[in-house]
Amino acid sequence: MSDLDMQVDLGGIRMKNPVTVASGTFGYGKEYAELIDVTRLGAITVKGIRLQPWPGNRLPRHVEVPGGMVNAIGLQGPGVEGFARDYMPFLRTTGVPVIVNIWGTSEEEYAEVARRLSEVEGVSGLELNISCPNVKEGGHAFGTDPQTVASLVAAVRRATRLPLMPKLAPNVPDIRLFVRAAQEAGADALALINTLPAMVIDIETRRPVLANKVGGLSGLAIHPVAVKLVWEAAQAARVPLLAMGGIVGPEQAIEFLVAGASAVAVGTANFIDPTTPLRVLEGIEAYLRRHGMNTVAALTGSLRTE
Repeated sequence: MSDLDMQVDLGGIRMKNPVTVASGTFGYGKEYAELIDVTRLGAITVKGIRLQPWPGNRLPRHVEVPGGMVNAIGLQGPGVEGFARDYMPFLRTTGVPVIVNIWGTSEEEYAEVARRLSEVEGVSGLELNISCPNVKEGGHAFGTDPQTVASLVAAVRRATRLPLMPKLAPNVPDIRLFVRAAQEAGADALALINTLPAMVIDIETRRPVLANKVGGLSGLAIHPVAVKLVWEAAQAARVPLLAMGGIVGPEQAIEFLVAGASAVAVGTANFIDPTTPLRVLEGIEAYLRRHGMNTVAALTGSLRTE
C-alpha cells in the first residue's frame, strides 16, 4: 500500500490519482492499452462525442510546430450509439472512471447527448466542449460569452445527474467571468485550457497548411498561458479544476496543482511518448515524498505569492 493519499474528487468523479488524459489525444483508451497500463490512470477522458457520427475535417488536419502542434481534426467521432456499442465494453473492464467529452451545435443537442450518455453504464462524468459554434446564434462559439456558457451548462444540467465539467476556452478577456457563469449554472468541476486558436502558412505555396485554414495550438508552447489562466480561475472557483496545456513531464503538472488545480490531463505529449501520463504520476509522487507531503491535496493552491 502506498504511503501517499493520491485520491481526488473531481466534482463527483472519484479518481484514485490526479492524472488523466486530454480528450482527443488518447482515442477511446483501447488504442493505448497495448502501450501503457491504462488501469493506473486516475481517469480516462475520451474523444469528443456528438449525437450522430461525425467525419471531422478534410486532410491535412494537423501540423507540427516548434513547441507543439496545430490541429483541426474537427471532432471526428462515432456518435453516442457507436461509442456505447464499440468502446464502452472495453472501458468498463478497466475499472477507471470514464469522462466523456461531448459537443454539439445547439443547446438541445448537448442536452440530448448528455441524457443518452446518462443511460450508458460506466460513464462517470461529462466534459463539455464549449468551444463549438452555436449555429442558432450565428456560429459564435458557446464558450466566448459568459451568458451563453451559463445557458448551455444549465440546459445540460437539466438533462443529467452526471458530474458536469465545462472545458473553458483560453481566448477570453477574463477567465473568472466564465468560471462564475459555469459554476452558478450547475457545473461540478471545470477543465482548462482548450487549445489556442492558431494558423500555419506554407510560404512556398502561400496557402494555409491545414485544409480548415485554422486550428488549435497545443503542446509545451501554451503551458505558461495555461498556468496563468488556471491560477486566475482558481481565485474565482468554488469547484475543482482539471488543468491541461503543455504537460510533458511532472514539472508542468506540479505547476498546475500549485496554481490551484485538483487534477491534470496530459494531452499532446501522448502522441510523442504514450508513457507520459504514468511518468507524470510517478513524478508527482516523488515530489510529495521529497517535500514531506502525505497527500496530493496539499499541493493544490499552495502557490506562495508573498
